[in-house]
Amino acid sequence: MRMSKRLAEVARKVGVSEATVSRVLNEKPGVSEATRQAVLTALDVLGYERPSKLRGERARLVGLVLPELQNPIFPAFAEVIGGALAQNGYTPVLCTQTAGGISEADYVELLLQQQVSGVVFVGGAYAQQDASHDHYSRLTDLNLPTVLVNAPVDELDFATVSCDDTVATAQALNHLRSLGHERIGLLLGPRDHVPSQRKLAAAKRIVESWGAPFDEELVVHSLYSLEAGQAAATRLLNAGVTAIVCASDPMALGAIRAVRRAGMSVPQDISIVGYDDSALMNCTEPPLTTVRQPIEPMGRTVIELLLRQISSDSAISDELFFEPELVVRGSTGPARVS
Repeated sequence: MRMSKRLAEVARKVGVSEATVSRVLNEKPGVSEATRQAVLTALDVLGYERPSKLRGERARLVGLVLPELQNPIFPAFAEVIGGALAQNGYTPVLCTQTAGGISEADYVELLLQQQVSGVVFVGGAYAQQDASHDHYSRLTDLNLPTVLVNAPVDELDFATVSCDDTVATAQALNHLRSLGHERIGLLLGPRDHVPSQRKLAAAKRIVESWGAPFDEELVVHSLYSLEAGQAAATRLLNAGVTAIVCASDPMALGAIRAVRRAGMSVPQDISIVGYDDSALMNCTEPPLTTVRQPIEPMGRTVIELLLRQISSDSAISDELFFEPELVVRGSTGPARVS
């Protein structure tokens, strides 16, 4: 919108001349404090962004952006990060994606209007290579402290805290191989999802290091949900796998359901490995073997990186990797002998 139109709208709202509004925006003398505040308030009410020099101190609010709450791993991260923020005197502003709801880009604009001190993204569009990343550029342009969890944005330099997908994949595959499994399926997230791309690249290297060819037919991509996992796992069962490594625990639960619908059992016929070790995975039937993300230390490091940026007003662009832990439970067992 042209500056002249903005000046006219603000001037009408406050009941002063456009010249007075211009003096406020350019920090010129000759304007009372009451008028100055009225002009700044009018800018906010009309939805215009204040010039950076007039924004004042950022609020002690931090945006916490989550892709969903159905997967228990995201509330778990929110609890750790939100608690650490509160301990340091900041209030988390929870922004959750819903189908057909407010977009991540809209959330970013809302957070900027609230003058937040920083933003933490625990999953989101940044992890998808084919998604729009324009709204992240806004954060970079404003030098707003930002931390990402579990995937970097290649073209933007944000601090990132990640669970090591290469190590996680090796732990799952080597565990299944030690049980005699050779035909192991991979149930991964969407093709453009960076953590799944990392898991796939690691799996190729690991299988080839065993001296075996990597079979692309044993890789299926799906959404991160129980229902999508069930449908995708059915395709792997039809391909003759004896074990499935999943990219999330809900997908693994879907795979277990697919095995049962096919008239087989876990782990006697098919072994299943999940990823995250989210809430209640030790209470499933059978209890789920999974690769645990170290949520507590990852969450604490997210806050350390955020607070360091807030206090120094300088960006951090490192990606820090945390090692996961294989938790062996009842969903994996020896390969069936044909």
